[in-house]
Amino acid sequence: MSVILIVEDEMIVRLVAEMTIRGQGHQTLSAGDVDEALSLLRSPQQIDALFTDIYLKTLPLGGCALAHQAIELRPDLRVLYTTGNAATDQMKSLFVESAHFLPKPYSDDQLRDSIQVLLAA
Repeated sequence: MSVILIVEDEMIVRLVAEMTIRGQGHQTLSAGDVDEALSLLRSPQQIDALFTDIYLKTLPLGGCALAHQAIELRPDLRVLYTTGNAATDQMKSLFVESAHFLPKPYSDDQLRDSIQVLLAA
């Protein structure tokens, strides 16, 4: 079983993502902002993947900055970004290497498929 850290500032979206990912048999951790996520990433807790919104209310493009810090802390971490905004080439240039992207709105099936591909990479 993999452990997925979900970083999403919209509580309802975060809860739905948690239920969907848990439905695949994975464990989830969740954070509503970058600071909370970094606290979890600095802990000894197993974390195999990061699923983060790019735009977080407390820090625009915070998901991109978070992913870079997360990779520094955990080099083998897999990253899946999401956003409801258009992912421009300029934005994608901020992504960590080998990251995956899932545009919002996404269905449960799309999230399940993206998590499966992410963990298989």
